[in-house]
Amino acid sequence: MTTTAADSVPAAAGPKPAKPAKVKIKLTGQDLAERVFARKLILPALIVAIVITQVPFVATIVYSFADWNLARPEQRGFAGFDNYVAVVANGAFLPSALATVLIVGGSVILSLILGLIFAVLLDRKFKGQAIARTLLITPFLVMPAAAALIWKYSMLDVGTGMINYGLSFFGVDPVAWNTNFPMLTIIFTLTWQYTPFMMLILLAGLQSQSGEVLEAADVDGAGPLQTFRYMTLPHLRTYAELATLLGTVMMIQVFDPVNIMTKGTGGTKTLPYLLYERAFIGQEIGEAAAYGVVTVILTIIVTTIALRTLFRVFTEEAR
Repeated sequence: MTTTAADSVPAAAGPKPAKPAKVKIKLTGQDLAERVFARKLILPALIVAIVITQVPFVATIVYSFADWNLARPEQRGFAGFDNYVAVVANGAFLPSALATVLIVGGSVILSLILGLIFAVLLDRKFKGQAIARTLLITPFLVMPAAAALIWKYSMLDVGTGMINYGLSFFGVDPVAWNTNFPMLTIIFTLTWQYTPFMMLILLAGLQSQSGEVLEAADVDGAGPLQTFRYMTLPHLRTYAELATLLGTVMMIQVFDPVNIMTKGTGGTKTLPYLLYERAFIGQEIGEAAAYGVVTVILTIIVTTIALRTLFRVFTEEAR
């Protein structure tokens, strides 16, 4: 069978279907009035949110251009960009940013994994389920300062800590956790406190999964592990992304565990502790404000990139 030249030429593609024209909905006077009324309802909350969040940030920007040292309160002046130059020149910002990434990243990953395990265990009917759920949520309700004190003295203390007491049964000598493993102690504390938060979000995702889909998978012969891997995990992706995003935002602001347990030693000087150190130990209010502004800008940039690339939970509805 011979092939002609005409056969070798691909057929011309047909005309592309025209995109449907956007239909403009004409709003009536009643519709416009309802929209205006709805906006008036949220206006007080919007004003309060702006005052609470934006006014302090504007004040921080103003302070970042000031030459203000608490040891010389009468010598306040305009510093220009000197405080921002100091942020880059003294070399403390990048190590603190790295410590923040390591501590927050490790805590988020561990709390997400443990939260998934606990969510799967709680997504079953058993006696005492309500009591177990309440006990697992309790660490998230503890104040950060109290949680840091519990872990520093009750859990990780060299002489009286429960972890060292448990390890002694296996012949392990007491470990000075806060001194020898400072970053690990902070990660332990944050993981213990924020695992319930991750668990609640993932548990909501598990309970929103259709039971009919799981029954169909069981009828088709899929085992529990296959069902969890190929059906439950994809379903939980949106919830895991949301939990990761919110957990990261909350953990970045954590200050109490670092201040109480390590004082920023051993590579645990996070950005919030660095700001505190410059403002109340170094007494440089202007430089601390510059650190705060740079931190907020970098956080906004990273969050924006993450929302547009990794976390599609906020864009799926718009598509």
